[in-house]
Amino acid sequence: MVKDKKLYDLLGVEPSASEAEIKKGYRKQALKFHPDKPTGDTEKFKQISEAFDILSNAEKREVYDNYGLDAARGNAPAEDPSAHFGGAGGPGGAGFAGFGGGGRGGGFRTAGGGGFSQADAFNIFSQMGGFGMGDDGFTFSSSGGGGGGGFGGAGGNPFGGAGGFRSAGGGMPGGFGGMGGGGGGAQRRPEPDTVSIGLPVSLEDLYNGATKKMKITRKDPSGTREQKVLEVNIKPGWKSGTKVNFANEGDYQPECGARQTIQFVIEEKPHPTFKRDGNNIKMNVHLTFKESLCGFEKDATTIDGRRIPLSRSSPVSPNTSVTYPGLGMPISKSPGQKGDLEITYKVDYPTYLTPAQKQAIQQNF
Repeated sequence: MVKDKKLYDLLGVEPSASEAEIKKGYRKQALKFHPDKPTGDTEKFKQISEAFDILSNAEKREVYDNYGLDAARGNAPAEDPSAHFGGAGGPGGAGFAGFGGGGRGGGFRTAGGGGFSQADAFNIFSQMGGFGMGDDGFTFSSSGGGGGGGFGGAGGNPFGGAGGFRSAGGGMPGGFGGMGGGGGGAQRRPEPDTVSIGLPVSLEDLYNGATKKMKITRKDPSGTREQKVLEVNIKPGWKSGTKVNFANEGDYQPECGARQTIQFVIEEKPHPTFKRDGNNIKMNVHLTFKESLCGFEKDATTIDGRRIPLSRSSPVSPNTSVTYPGLGMPISKSPGQKGDLEITYKVDYPTYLTPAQKQAIQQNF
């Protein structure tokens, strides 16, 4: 049985929750209480983010389940740690599984960095995908905090915050110090964080190619906010999930001696008429019941504005499909080639028939 359920309750999950359930719970609660939302609550958002930071890390979660929140934060547990960890009295006693010694028997080392901050909350939110597809009207700041300059281009999907997940302290993953009481060797300078930002793009722009100018607000080495415009050149045929990196363009990170990498991830906007299927495009053409029986003459407009004639003099069965080669999406890896256009006929059956209509059908079919 876990010592404390508070963090699980913040995410709306049970202590037995899987990693996927914890992620799902975090996303639901973070979207609800994000400060930029009408239902936002800054302090609750911070608590939810810290809960996810701990429960999504296997080592921190185990410590939390056994010893509570203070221990998971890297602070000394209230009870005598020597009862649970192998270090017996005396300076530099042996720690357990990377929990630092020093002082009396092996216990937790105090976490560095001054605790979990609001900026850390925004960092986690950004790394988990931010507001996701379809949320417009929010501003993006690569330093976290939800404010700052917004995206300058159409279709922007801004997020409040950036940066990677924050460990509670140096040393091993999860924020715990090294074993024993001795000093560690020199550490390699960490790589700058990569900040992923969803970039919704219309199907027309993915067909034709486009340039999106995205305005971000970032921190320079002195901590001063500045604005920068990044141009994302979208190539014809790109698909959802395509990533465009801008190295050294985000917040300056003193511990890295460099700026974050800004990564835009292409997200295809839903289209009212067309649906992409790989390199092909699908569309539906609706027919009346009469047209499906007696034939029709229509026009269909392709995604590039071309009009193609459609006609039939014989009956058409529902869901009949016709393929038009070369009228689909450009193939980015094969310049000059395109996929196919697939048109499916949908028959709109009547919801009511008069007695005379029924009699005519019975007499003729």
